[in-house]
Amino acid sequence: MNIHKKIMMEQKANSLSRAVQYLLLLFLLFAGLYFSAGILMPIALAGIMAMLFLPLSRWLEKKGINRTVGAVICVLLLLLVIGLMIFLFSWRVSNLQANLDQMEQQANKYIGQLQQLINDRFGVSKEQQDAMLKKQGSSGAGNVATYIASFAAGFLGSLTTGILVLIYIFLFINSRKHFKNFILKLVKKEHQAKTNTIIEEASGVAQNYVSGLAKMIVCLWVMYGIGFSIVGVQNAFFFAILCGTLEIIPFVGNLTGTSLTVLMAVAQGGGSTMVISVLITYGLVQFIQSYILQPLVVGKDVDVNPFFTIMVLVLGDTLWGIGGMVLSIPLLGMLKIVFDHIEPLKPYGYLIGNGDEKKPDKPLTTKIKSWFKK
Repeated sequence: MNIHKKIMMEQKANSLSRAVQYLLLLFLLFAGLYFSAGILMPIALAGIMAMLFLPLSRWLEKKGINRTVGAVICVLLLLLVIGLMIFLFSWRVSNLQANLDQMEQQANKYIGQLQQLINDRFGVSKEQQDAMLKKQGSSGAGNVATYIASFAAGFLGSLTTGILVLIYIFLFINSRKHFKNFILKLVKKEHQAKTNTIIEEASGVAQNYVSGLAKMIVCLWVMYGIGFSIVGVQNAFFFAILCGTLEIIPFVGNLTGTSLTVLMAVAQGGGSTMVISVLITYGLVQFIQSYILQPLVVGKDVDVNPFFTIMVLVLGDTLWGIGGMVLSIPLLGMLKIVFDHIEPLKPYGYLIGNGDEKKPDKPLTTKIKSWFKK
């Protein structure tokens, strides 16, 4: 009996020791991801973008174009798209500046009403409020040089990161065979076929997610533009582009864009009717996006449980900020592909996904009819 108890105690001690080791490994992993964000995030972003351009690169190679030249063409095409986006935003912002005087008048009107409310409720006169604001402004005036230096440092840092991402994209596309062979050399020969399948499927998930997201953003531009124009929001297409583009950050982005649009509606003098109309437009667009656009355009390639979608967004924001939120969904989808193909990890792939029940595809009209049935 003593020997049996001793064995049981040793087994419990070993189990506890393994659990502590796993927790320590997990902590070190997340700590490493957090402190190496400046190195790993550009590489991860470049990897996802390189996967998006793989079909174009392969098509160019089939046409007899050298792989290096094809990689350069892909990078130049990406620069062209970014340039067009910047031009479009700057054009709309220049139009937005024409209404700044009207917005300033409305803002001053609401500030005056707020000051009067504070005076009525708390007994703080308008002069006292102005003095407090002036004191706050004077204390911050000496830090203008610091703010400018901080902005310049941030801008240069973003520019450097952007250049690094472009270089990484070129290297990933141009040297993709080298990296793939390296991964295959890490596994035994009998597992190389499965490893190759994992690489192809993970790459396909990233391609389909990013390309589908781009198509959906264009559709959102059109829908938001029409809706905000009908509502009467000034510079409706600017805010449509803003709301649609922020969709790259799931959940958070579209809420941020819509909140800014509501603020614009209030600043331009729109009453509660315009605000409610903006919110109704947002709700209708989100309904169409979730039940029509998402299944048709993006598809179910990133088949991830909503709970883990939100959790990985929070984790991505904690580790890598906004870039982590943008990358979290495709990276989790790729991780699920890996889990689904490795036997000991299949339960985790099942946990991350939506279960093993596959619903047969139905025509769009049938789906719409089903929404109105009990």
